[in-house]
This record gives sequence, structure tokens and C-alpha cells, in this order.
Amino acid sequence: MIQSPQDAVLDDLCDYLAEAAIQLDKSGDWPAEQLARCGEQGVFRWFLSGTWGGYDWSMKEVIEGYLRLSGACLSTTFILTQRTGACRRIAGSSNEEIKAELLPKLASGEIFASVGISHLTTSRRHLANPVLQAKETAGGFELNGFSPWVTGGKHCDYIVTGATLDDGRQLLAVVPGDLKGVTCDEPPELMSLTSSHTGSVKFDGVQLDRRWLLDGPIENVMSQGTGARTGGLETSTLAIGLSAAAIGFLQQESDKRADLEEATESLSKEQVRLREAVLSAASGEPVCSTEELRTDANRLAMRSTQAALTAAKGAGFVAGHPAGRWCREALFFLVWSCPQPVTQKLMCEFASLQS
Repeated sequence: MIQSPQDAVLDDLCDYLAEAAIQLDKSGDWPAEQLARCGEQGVFRWFLSGTWGGYDWSMKEVIEGYLRLSGACLSTTFILTQRTGACRRIAGSSNEEIKAELLPKLASGEIFASVGISHLTTSRRHLANPVLQAKETAGGFELNGFSPWVTGGKHCDYIVTGATLDDGRQLLAVVPGDLKGVTCDEPPELMSLTSSHTGSVKFDGVQLDRRWLLDGPIENVMSQGTGARTGGLETSTLAIGLSAAAIGFLQQESDKRADLEEATESLSKEQVRLREAVLSAASGEPVCSTEELRTDANRLAMRSTQAALTAAKGAGFVAGHPAGRWCREALFFLVWSCPQPVTQKLMCEFASLQS
């Protein structure tokens, strides 16, 4: 069982995940075995308090763990962030009954939960009508519509999602995956991370008992509660972790090729700087804004992975080489919970405009 981010057991887990990531990228299969291995080693307990069977890890320890895992297998680690997002929303609610019922099982890995809240934060918000609507009933709420991006939807025992009422108020709730009217579309094939099985979940006249309510109905429910973080440090952390994998490859190649040394050293220094920055932010002592960190992390993910592909030459362009996968995975950070100011700054850079 992994007791700290420096635990030697974590080295073995990361080695296993890195080797398995190659086949996972080819098959697009759900990483059931990888997640089970994480559960066996106590990874699910990193993110919860001792009250619910967790390890009471600090945010800094969690970020250190994410840095290690994302450098090994981004797909599995991304799934963990969505599972953890569901745990955080449940733990941050005032619904003590649901916390006591679900959190110990989530800590042990007995059940799987994910989160589908992008339609309340960054996705589909330009549409005239909310994509997931709620209507109050005598016993709770009726849900109709869909959540566009739910990771592992068809594998979920529970989905934490939000819906909007006619008067504009919003609610956040846990929805059991086996409720009548809950259906999952076949997840689309993505440019990368297809094995995360991220796609839409439909809600057709779903009758949700009030006992599953986490928060609301209130205005802007996503700004409420201790679990109210979207995007956050985790997204930047995973980009920095992916960069470490690409730079590690460059360092191996530069030992044999002097022409790679200068570029590798520069990228390595930037990765160390951002690693220290994200750990400082996790410790409550940020050295830059969250948006600046995210922008720099996105930049490094793009540059380091493309440098790895360039160094790998033609071999890197053959399916199955990690450099090609890393390049595709880096593109994910351009669309995953990317705040508008970060998107705008990157767009200006891509167009060689001053931001």
C-alpha cells in the first residue's frame, strides 16, 4: 500500500502503468486492471480524509502523486481525477447520509463514481436552453436532457451531475447509474484517451429522490461548498507530468546524441520550474496565478512532446511509439477545462499575435 508520494511501491505501480499504456492506447479498452491495481495499492485513499477510510494526504502530497502517475499513464490518471472530482463533491456537501453511504466504498474501490458537470462550467453553455434540466416533484426531482462529457459513464455506479430548473436555479446531485431513464451513449473515439470512455449520459424522465441531493437548488451551484473547484491545479499537474515523460525520453536520447543536449536541458529546467510552482500552489504559497500556471503547463506539454517526436524521427511517427501518443495527449489540454483567458492567450500565440 502506497503511504506517501515517495513510496517505492509507487515506482512499481508507475512502471506497470507506463508499460500497459502502450496497449491501452491501441485498444481503447477501459483500464479495469489498471484501476484495480491502483485500488489495491491504496491510490483511491489519497484523496479522502481518515473519517471515510482515506489517508488524509495534503494537497501537496496529492499533487506529487498525480505528477508521478500522469507521467506513466495519462489516461488512467485522468480517470482518477474524474473519480476524485465525484468524491470531492460528495465530501464537500452537507448530505451526511450519502457521505457515510458512499465515501468508504469509494475509498476501498468497491464502487466507481464519476462527475458530469462540464455543462455547468465550460461546455454547451452558449445554448439557449440548459442541456440538463430538472423539475421539482413531490419526492425530489425529474431530470431530462444529457450531460455531454462523463468519463467512464457506462462503468459508473454513481454519477455526480448538475441540472437547471426553469427559474435558473441549479442543483447538484448523485445519480445512481442504474436508475430508470439513465442511459450512456457509446463513447466516441477520441484523438487520445479513448480508453477513458468519456461521452454523454442521457437522462430521460429520471426520478431522483431528494435523498441524493448534494446542493441546491440555488443560483450558481458550482460556486458552493468545499468541493467547488473546477479545472484547478490537477489539470496543470497532469500536463506537467506528461511533459516529464517526454523530457525523460529526450534525456535518454541526448545521452547518445549531443545535438539534443541544449534543447533537452532547457525543457528540463522549465519542467522543474513548473513542478515547483504547482507544488508551491498546492502548499498555499502560489508564485503565479492559476491561469498563468495553466498557460505555461499547456505550452510545455505541447513543446516537450513535439520535441520528443522530433528526436524520435520516423520511428516516433509509427503507431505504438510513445512519442506519438504523448503529442496526441498534449492536445487534450487545449480542450479539457481550459479557461477562456488561457484559450485566448494560446490562440494569440498560435496566430503570432500579441495578447
